Amino acid sequence: FFSLQGGLKAVVWTDVFQVGIMIAGFASIIIRSVLIQGGIGNILNDAYHGGRLNFWEFDPNPLRRHTFWTFIFGGTFTWISIYGVNQSQVQRYLSCKTRLQAKLSLYVNLLGLWIILSSAVFSGLCIYSIYKDCDPWTAGAVSAPDQIVPYLVLDILRDFPGVPGLFVASAYSGTLSTVSSSINALATVTIEDLIKPHTPASSERTLSWLSKGMSLLYGILCIGMAALASQMESLIQGALSLFGIIGGPLLGLFSLGILFPCANSTGGIVGLLSGFAFSLWVGIGAQVYPPLPERTLPLSLSIAGCNISTSVMETNWTAVTETMHVTNQSQTDVNNRPELADTLYSLSYLYFSTIGTLTVLAVGLVVSLLTGGKKQDLNPELLLRKEDFFFYTFISSHANNKKDGTVEVLNWKPLSYPMNGIENAAFNHAEMNITEQEEKLKVTHI
Repeated sequence: FFSLQGGLKAVVWTDVFQVGIMIAGFASIIIRSVLIQGGIGNILNDAYHGGRLNFWEFDPNPLRRHTFWTFIFGGTFTWISIYGVNQSQVQRYLSCKTRLQAKLSLYVNLLGLWIILSSAVFSGLCIYSIYKDCDPWTAGAVSAPDQIVPYLVLDILRDFPGVPGLFVASAYSGTLSTVSSSINALATVTIEDLIKPHTPASSERTLSWLSKGMSLLYGILCIGMAALASQMESLIQGALSLFGIIGGPLLGLFSLGILFPCANSTGGIVGLLSGFAFSLWVGIGAQVYPPLPERTLPLSLSIAGCNISTSVMETNWTAVTETMHVTNQSQTDVNNRPELADTLYSLSYLYFSTIGTLTVLAVGLVVSLLTGGKKQDLNPELLLRKEDFFFYTFISSHANNKKDGTVEVLNWKPLSYPMNGIENAAFNHAEMNITEQEEKLKVTHI
């Protein structure tokens, strides 16, 4: 509703407010858990002896779901695609007045992201420490792993009126801050790229109503997608997989145009479609044929400390052993799995973005070269240059130090592009206004 009524401004300001609520929700869980367990040291000690603190997993096998290398390489491609080419992020950059503000917003975001992720990880360690001898999912207290955190809140914070409600608000804030920006981005792209070019005579009032209609439509679709998301094994894994499948080929398209002068439109389109097809094939195959426990290496869960009946314990212990090991009944299904199920489909979901990006680059380059990409008449000033990198400027300035102790200053300035759409017009306008104001201040001071 507020995405429909308030547009980007409402999305940005509510996101700021919702981050505070999210951190408050995490803090309430962590503080109460630390008090119950008798200190942070006890929580970390339980996590260490339970195998939950494994920082030294350097197995290079790409079929392993979580290792140092999957986070470094796969995670890098995933997060670059999210922060570099995702429309919901780019629209935030465009809402800033200058490039400097856009860059500063990223640094502020980095700090906030560290706080959110660290709080989420430590909350998970708190959950394990409290339920290490009686896992609620295994014991049947909850029907899905995603319900463990709400179960913990109702368990440890039930004596504090209003605090469980704070957690519920925290969970909804995380959802709203993500969905609202996506709804706004989808509506904006639809209006600007699909409707406005084909209806140039439309008034601003008409476009405004169309934009609100698109926000309503995409909001309803997002609610419908929740039903599909509920069928996924892990919501976080599903979200990152989707980001990788879609964001990886888009990152490859942008990288193709930025890094390779021989790339042309034909190569870009063919490469993009190939990247989408290949990453979707792998992603859907991973959902249809999930990797075996030998690849995911699930950690052990215990119900030894649960105060439950023997029949329930036997039932749930069977569920645990079936999760940990392949039973004789499922062995037939394992033998009938296609060969790709244990190779390509078992690839870590963090690599979905990587394979999509590399596929677009490989196919796009080959098609561009075959369709006359080298014969293009390009403006060299629009290509990526070595002077565009900060480290080149830094190293060159030190390399040009003279023997007498003086420093030869590099005579290099960033390119000043004309106001013809090559650079963000909003940025150009704001920077030009700032420059004009500085000149007026100088004249006034003189």
